Amino acid sequence: MGIPVSSLSDEALLSGFASGDRELSVAFIRRFQSRVYGVALAVLGDQTGAEDVAQQAFERAWRHGSVYDARRGSVGTWLAAITRNLAIDSTRVKKAYPVEVGALLAAISAGPNDPEDKALESESRREVGRALRQLPPEQARAVVLAAMVGMSASQVAAAEGIPLGTAKTRIRSAMRRLRDNLRDTVVDVRVVEPASD
Repeated sequence: MGIPVSSLSDEALLSGFASGDRELSVAFIRRFQSRVYGVALAVLGDQTGAEDVAQQAFERAWRHGSVYDARRGSVGTWLAAITRNLAIDSTRVKKAYPVEVGALLAAISAGPNDPEDKALESESRREVGRALRQLPPEQARAVVLAAMVGMSASQVAAAEGIPLGTAKTRIRSAMRRLRDNLRDTVVDVRVVEPASD
């Protein structure tokens, strides 16, 4: 009767994981999955993104497990560092460069085909564009991405490289200011509050 897998050291599980042993791989992932996911979630603030990063971290550990050096830290610390680096890289890739509000508006659908409707839509868009340009640029981008493009608050946060709470605040503040700026116009603004994440 052999040693139970659950009592094996982290190093032994990593070695089995790196060599492709199915039983040891499952045990390794079970032992570290909460920690890896937690690190990714702490950096990204997004569950889906954290799941993706956690999977990448385990893949990287599998590929590089054979070169792990216990003198440089525990398996858990090594795996957490891999996860943190991947999560940071992920936020850098997703970070958007500031975009002018007019370019965002132009990217939104062209509107109706009927010439009269198109003219009204064009005037409405101009009014909304004027109101958006009165907002701070970061609020304007957030509200366009959320309410007009249809991104969730967490997607806006990822796209802008900001915390989720900051994205929600920018969207809410922009919506309030837009409503105030457009209150006296005849523009029919059908802007829907984005779903709260």
